[in-house]
Amino acid sequence: PTSPKAQRQHRWPDMPRHLLIRLSSPLIAFGGETIDNFGVIRDFPALSMVTGLIANALGWDRGDDSLHNRLQTRLRMGARLETQGERLTDFQTAQLGANDKAWTTWGTVEERRGGTASYDSPHLRYRDYHTDLTALLALRLESADEPPTLDEVAHALDRPQRPLFIGRKPCLPVGRLVAGWVEADSVLQALQLAPLTNSERGLRAQWPDGEGQLPGDRLVDVCDERNWTSGVHGGWRPVREGLIQTAGNMS
Repeated sequence: PTSPKAQRQHRWPDMPRHLLIRLSSPLIAFGGETIDNFGVIRDFPALSMVTGLIANALGWDRGDDSLHNRLQTRLRMGARLETQGERLTDFQTAQLGANDKAWTTWGTVEERRGGTASYDSPHLRYRDYHTDLTALLALRLESADEPPTLDEVAHALDRPQRPLFIGRKPCLPVGRLVAGWVEADSVLQALQLAPLTNSERGLRAQWPDGEGQLPGDRLVDVCDERNWTSGVHGGWRPVREGLIQTAGNMS
């Protein structure tokens, strides 16, 4: 009979590879539905946010809507929260003029537009942030051989075409985003097998429905897919949320 080790070595080459991405920053914004001038946040990163992060690293223009839409469709992604800080609300106010210019990640100057009356009053808004949060993502692309491949995504995240941020421009990552690779049958299993950076157990996690189940998890619908052609979010996607007991120090 074949030993368990030999069986594992025989099975693993057939398992899908998952790329691990660690998102960590003093401020992180997993943006949710913005209402008026209130920018709220979610507990977990949106599929559209990770699509935009990868696209930015690859150097795509936002006008490349077909590329964005296809990448988002191919993406299978889950997240576990390794540390959870607090939430803060930043009150932002600025008196803007028609000739004011802004910094962008495109390397070009962004100029202001609007009628004369639009500059009479200060620009006011509220933006929520997570503080000192670390999230580990496990993701793969289907189909695996279609460009960009997962290897190309990892290369781009290590050598991005433009500066990267986690949700909003002030949220700059504190370290390397690529955290390694895991071979697993599902996104949930990849999150369970990913190495730990601390001794925490029972980590909150979210993963797509159909990518594994845990006792006591719950099925919820999220609206986190962007139509990159129209520029708006729409539709619902089923995901599962629960506590995972990580294996730790396994790869």
